[in-house]
Parts: sequence; structure tokens; C-alpha cells
Amino acid sequence: MKYRTTPYRFLQKNWLLVGILCCIFTAAIYPKLGSKQGPLRTEYTVKYGAVFIIFLISGLSLKTDTIFKTIQQYKLHSFIQCFTFLFVPLFAIIFIKFLSIFGVHPWVLKGIITVASMPPPVSSAVILTRAAQGNETAAIFNSILGSFLGIVITPILLLFQLGSTTVVPLLDTIFQLTTSVLLPLIIGQYLKRYTDVNIHKLPLSTISQSALLFVIYTTFCDTFLVPETGLSALDVLFTVFSVLLMQLTLMLISFNISSRFRRYFSPQDIIAIVFCSTHKSLTLGIPILRIMFHGYSHLSQISLPLLVYHPTQIILGGLVVPQLKDWTHMQGSKRPPI
Repeated sequence: MKYRTTPYRFLQKNWLLVGILCCIFTAAIYPKLGSKQGPLRTEYTVKYGAVFIIFLISGLSLKTDTIFKTIQQYKLHSFIQCFTFLFVPLFAIIFIKFLSIFGVHPWVLKGIITVASMPPPVSSAVILTRAAQGNETAAIFNSILGSFLGIVITPILLLFQLGSTTVVPLLDTIFQLTTSVLLPLIIGQYLKRYTDVNIHKLPLSTISQSALLFVIYTTFCDTFLVPETGLSALDVLFTVFSVLLMQLTLMLISFNISSRFRRYFSPQDIIAIVFCSTHKSLTLGIPILRIMFHGYSHLSQISLPLLVYHPTQIILGGLVVPQLKDWTHMQGSKRPPI
């Protein structure tokens, strides 16, 4: 009986990771189905469908008093934003000097610099934090805050590090954040407070993670349809390895540094830090690159690290979620005073 239940227990504990692998396999078979030009119309079903559902569920599940308490955690927010916009870009400068020793393509190195300048995403970091039983409210707040800060900070970082920059479409970014993040959060809070919705009887976590899997599936569909980059197979392999090494290193650094400040950060806060401070937005990154390097023959090459980084952060996140969840249970759930 013990051996019969082992696979079930493994799937129950790691079903998000298994789902991610299934999404990758399915996307590889027929990527056109979930691409932006495909029949699923992912430019609408992802942004105004899956992402909307993710944050609607967050609005339904979060306690209003918890939201106001989390907003007051200025030390937590400062740590995440400083790590995102200061430490990661500085780390990338040192990292590409190390990679240049091995002859990595110079446009790939510029792509890594560009990745490091990006703000956090608004969906994957939140869902992974929720799945690992971290501070979901802090993840939502910092994802939104980071996206708004990125409108100003990302072009400045690119100007200093690449010598060229562009203006982020301000109104379009604000509209997207409002309609796909803030609006469903408000609707969820309204339904929770003024209706008889019994959220405890609804599989909100499963629905939310299923919506994330749809986002992951469409991301890999677009990734598999990326045109030829003009890079050799060795350059592509180096890019994948470099991005993987960069992400692992940043996750370890953010975890170890934040763990030393247990006086200010609870285990749940640390989980939010790990995901929010190391994840990067593909949604904002690709438009910026297309504006900056429009007409350049190297556009596909400089875009490659970002295209690799986005799915890699989701795969790594799926791998570490069970470990972080177990670590949280071992540490206990006592929250330090604000």
C-alpha cells in the first residue's frame, strides 16, 4: 500500500511542476495553437482572462486588514525593490565580465544586461509565492509597485548600461496594470465583503495555479516559435546555461541575505522576496527591446536571454515551491512585528 500511494503523494506535492512539464511538452508538439497568432487569441485570453482570474482569486482570498498591514512593511518593500533595480543590474555587470572570458556572444551579453534592468512580472511571482505559502499580499504589492517603478527606472538603467534607451509606453502600461491586476483585486475584495460567496468551498488555489499553467503554456508556444537568431548552437547553449546560472545564483543570494534579517522578515516574507526580487517581466521587456533595436539585425540575439529567462524562472520556481513550503512549515509561521 505504501508503494501504491507514493506516486500519488508525489503528484499531489509536485503537481504544479508536473503541470509545467506537461505544458512544455504540449507546446513543443503544436506551438501555433497557443501562440499570439493562434486560434486561442492569447493576447486577450492571457491578459484579460488568465491573469484576471489569478488576481480575482487573490482578491477573494486576501483579508482586507492583511492588505493594509502588508502595505506598511516598508522594510520588506525596500529590500525587494532595491534588490530588483540595484543589486541585480550590478550583479549582471560582474556576471557578463565573467561570461566574456568564455567567449559568449557580445549581443547575448547585452541581452543579459537588458534582462537585469527589467521590473518584476505581475503573475508568475504572485502565484509561485502563493503556491509556496508565502506572503501573497506582499508579492502582489511589490509586483505592482515594481511595474510602476520600472516605467521610470528601466529606461534609465538601459541608458547607463547600453548607452541607448527608450520611453516606456506609460498610459498603455498603466491601463494594462489597472485592468488585469487592480480591477480584479478590487472586484474580489468587493465580492468577499458584500456577498455570500463561501471561498472555503471553492478550490481557489487549484484554479489559480491552473490559470498560471495556461500562461506558461502560451509562453512556451511563443518561445518555440522564435525565429532563427543567427547564433550558433553553442551560443544558444551558452545562453541557456548562463541564464540558468544567473537565476540560481540570484535566488540563493536573495534567500541567504533575507534569511539573515529574520528580525524583520518572516519565512513567508522571505518566500515573497525570493520570487519577486529575481523574476523579470517579459511583458514589458519585449516591447522595450523592439522599440530600442527596431531595424537592428541583432534584435533576435539580444532578445534571446529574456526569452530564455522567462520560462526558466517558472520552471525553477516550480522546482523550489515544494522545498520552500516544507521550509516554511519547519520555520513556523510567527510573523515579526512591523
